[in-house]
Amino acid sequence: MLRAINKASVARRTPAILKTGVRAFAASTHVKEEVEVFIDGKSVMIEKGAALIQACEKAGADIPRFCYHERLSVAGNCRMCLVEVERAPKPVASCAYPVMPGMKVKTNSPLVHKAREGVMEFLLYNHPLDCPVCDQGGECDLQDQSMRYGTDRGRFHEPTGKRAVEDKDFGPLINTEMTRCIQCTRCVRFANEVAGATELGTSGRGNDMQISTYIEKTIDSEMSGNVIDLCPVGALTSKPYNMRARPWELKKYETIDVSDAIGSNIRLDTRGVEVMRILPRMHDEINEEWISDKTRFFYDGLKVQRLTTPLVRDGNRFVPASWEKALKRVSDELAKVKGNSAKAVAGHLADAESMVALKDLFNRIGSENLSIDAPNGSKPLAINADFRSNYTLNSTIAGAEEADVVLLIGTNPRHEAPILNTRFRKAFLHNGQDLGLIGQADDLNYEYAHIGDNTKDIEKILDGSHPFAKRLAEAKKPMIVVGSAVVENAKDSEYILSKVSELSDKFKSTLFQDGWNGVNVLQRAASRTAAYEIGFVPTSSEATSAPVDFLYLLNADEVNASDIPKDAFVVYQGHHGDVGAQYADVILPGSAFTEKNATYVNTEGRTQITRAGVNPPAAAREDWKIIRALSEVAGHTLPYDDLPSVRSRLSEISPSLTRYDVIETPSISQIGLSAQRKTNVQSTGEVLTSVIKNFYRTDPISRASSTMAKCTKTWVQNNEVEP
Repeated sequence: MLRAINKASVARRTPAILKTGVRAFAASTHVKEEVEVFIDGKSVMIEKGAALIQACEKAGADIPRFCYHERLSVAGNCRMCLVEVERAPKPVASCAYPVMPGMKVKTNSPLVHKAREGVMEFLLYNHPLDCPVCDQGGECDLQDQSMRYGTDRGRFHEPTGKRAVEDKDFGPLINTEMTRCIQCTRCVRFANEVAGATELGTSGRGNDMQISTYIEKTIDSEMSGNVIDLCPVGALTSKPYNMRARPWELKKYETIDVSDAIGSNIRLDTRGVEVMRILPRMHDEINEEWISDKTRFFYDGLKVQRLTTPLVRDGNRFVPASWEKALKRVSDELAKVKGNSAKAVAGHLADAESMVALKDLFNRIGSENLSIDAPNGSKPLAINADFRSNYTLNSTIAGAEEADVVLLIGTNPRHEAPILNTRFRKAFLHNGQDLGLIGQADDLNYEYAHIGDNTKDIEKILDGSHPFAKRLAEAKKPMIVVGSAVVENAKDSEYILSKVSELSDKFKSTLFQDGWNGVNVLQRAASRTAAYEIGFVPTSSEATSAPVDFLYLLNADEVNASDIPKDAFVVYQGHHGDVGAQYADVILPGSAFTEKNATYVNTEGRTQITRAGVNPPAAAREDWKIIRALSEVAGHTLPYDDLPSVRSRLSEISPSLTRYDVIETPSISQIGLSAQRKTNVQSTGEVLTSVIKNFYRTDPISRASSTMAKCTKTWVQNNEVEP
């Protein structure tokens, strides 16, 4: 869905939704006018124009609802939120009724209770008695409300029996029981307003109303699983989780996601030693209350292809070994090499503790040959990592909604950061945000100006020859987002970053304002920001050009066979038998993010920690502990024995690594950008293509997941699977 922009068409687009109302979701310092209302006799001050249900919540009144949701548009379908307003002829739906000055409201009067009982009776009239076999049992809104407002029998009897609706095929992730549907339309509104899956809607009227995709097709969206959380009944449930557990059987742990660099807040639900499901946690500044489908469903990959014991290569096969034997073998080989001939590579899922431990170990043996697992990872980086603002999303994830013009360079946020992409879509729909793209033209779920896919197309913005340059110049809060692939993969990375530096200088009056930095790098790997912060990157061509005799792969699975010297001794430390393990001479089994307390820094520079919900399988150990044990065997003992000591070391390197859930605002961003400007670099005319070919299989866990394999077959290979 591309928007062709030419010189004759440069007028700003204003969505119809904005022509008759205020700019919803727009950030503003203007204090909105407040009005006083009385809820059950209690005075409440609330913004003028707010919904009555919001005033009731502010007063502490519990208002039942099925269709209303704070992050979706108002539908007013279910009528469960009825309240009594003084001088109103009948109870009103509080979700769709705006507050007015002096309004007096009763939320729990006999009239209100009787009205809600009537609504509940109608809802239960056609609802099947599936509670004992329904996956929503125990966490069902309809169950909870029927206990309060329902009766033990209904007065309505249909001679032909209750209404039955044919189930739909929404794909390999969502299980449907549409007879249970109460037509709240939360799923429809989410799909259209947030996910961008406009194929989901309603058909028919009254008793014949159904929710479906109308034509037989699945919901093609990276965010589709969120409709499971939104559904207040058991109509939409998780297909991989179907009939596997009840909520009261599960232990719950709060942690974060590592499938991308957003760091979505999630909750692990476990039973015994198994992760049973993953659900979102609310964090307004990061993921709101949404998570991507990969985050939600890739957990089954934690159970297969796991490395559970140390392995040593014996010819063409691996032989199980004790930890003592495996570490002794690695130590002996490490003792044979000197200086930069020992190389360490950190992968997408490496945590900060293990990276700092490995860096300290290699520094002790005299090696500075450190890199990340990317095509450009073994070269001195084009990016100047001495300045934090050069590798973070400085505008922040939530700040993406504030920008009025966004220029994307070499990135596909729909696949690299689906949560950020929903922010762009929200701003596009509600604020009229303009977006332009230099890179591969893909469907991003919103309209944008495709400036070109060639690295030289940046010149069109610099010289003003493209109409989008005018929009960028007129923007009040512009935002430039450079994809991490530009730094890690592109041949023209130095050229692109130099031109971005020129752009930032040209538009510096709007890109750099009080409380706003509009120049950003979007990371796509959970480990990257921390790797830059720690200094786990190539420092000089002298270090990276040395012949490699010893190679240590720390969760590094994006390596190519051509990058590994045939005569080098290779150690792989990770939790899955994935790509990197194939090249190893010794394999050391580590822990997945669900099995350890570890530090990660998201793309905006926010430090967060994972929390272990289950134990590592068999002989697997936490990653930093493995490196600490190796250092002792090798005679270079690292000076920390417990997790607090390792984090103290992190704090020595960068205090921000132990300041949790805060963003350090950089103060010298423009200086950092100036350091990347070069006058002698030329473009090869490289075409910027998307680095993620398959969103559902980007890391060892998702590649081991059978659910992600089904998603690949359904949506990437366009081959529908059996429902």
